[in-house]
Amino acid sequence: MSVIAEVEKLAFSLPPNDRAKLADRLWDSLPEDYIDEAELAEAVRRDREMDEDPSKVISHEEFFKFFRNRRK
Repeated sequence: MSVIAEVEKLAFSLPPNDRAKLADRLWDSLPEDYIDEAELAEAVRRDREMDEDPSKVISHEEFFKFFRNRRK
């Protein structure tokens, strides 16, 4: 098992509050100018998609409501 897989397994075994703290610390450890090229490409694709079809755009509230409902 790779080191990343081992760390991930341990992280997922943590209670939600501890996982959130760990995620926050990991996020803060990245350089301020860090850009994941694949994520940037996806953001550009989604932006273009919304420009082409504004009916696909949802509000901030709708976005979070969707994910809250998925967790139930």
